[in-house]
Amino acid sequence: MTRRRALWLLGATTVILLAILALLDFELRDTGGPGIIPFELAGSTERAQEILSDWGDTGHDAARLSLWLDFPYLLAYGAFFSLAVLALRDAARRRGWTRLARPGTVIAALPPLAAACDAVENVNLLLVLDGHADSAAPELATGFALAKFAFLAPAQVYLAIGLVALAVTWLREVRKDRSQGRQAAD
Repeated sequence: MTRRRALWLLGATTVILLAILALLDFELRDTGGPGIIPFELAGSTERAQEILSDWGDTGHDAARLSLWLDFPYLLAYGAFFSLAVLALRDAARRRGWTRLARPGTVIAALPPLAAACDAVENVNLLLVLDGHADSAAPELATGFALAKFAFLAPAQVYLAIGLVALAVTWLREVRKDRSQGRQAAD
């Protein structure tokens, strides 16, 4: 499988799973409690128990399903962001953009670390849902959630910067081609 095909497949999988997780998040909020991210960031036994109480049985079921579906999602987004960073790094190298290409290899290693943190976070949140809110699980889940966000952010910023640079270059090339086409017509 080519990297391009893998990117499309992983990107589509990521978007589909994200849509399903968003629907489950709406269900959580319909219980009168918060969504899954505040649960990830509860940070304490007291707050975790408060969220569990707000959700009730319906919310517990939706949260459990969300956490189990997050395992394939974290595999998809971890691989997608890593491959996307590598593709951007290679595109930057082909264009001679060494300042953009240089950090690409290191940044590409971060999304799998984010996914690993997400997995540990999920295990701890499942423990909380299974009645272990009075353990270290809420604090561990929050710590790994924060690490997940910290590891994923550089890849997202790198891709945003790179995509803007590619778009600006493409627009300049289109304008240049149009200008040359007009000159040739005259």
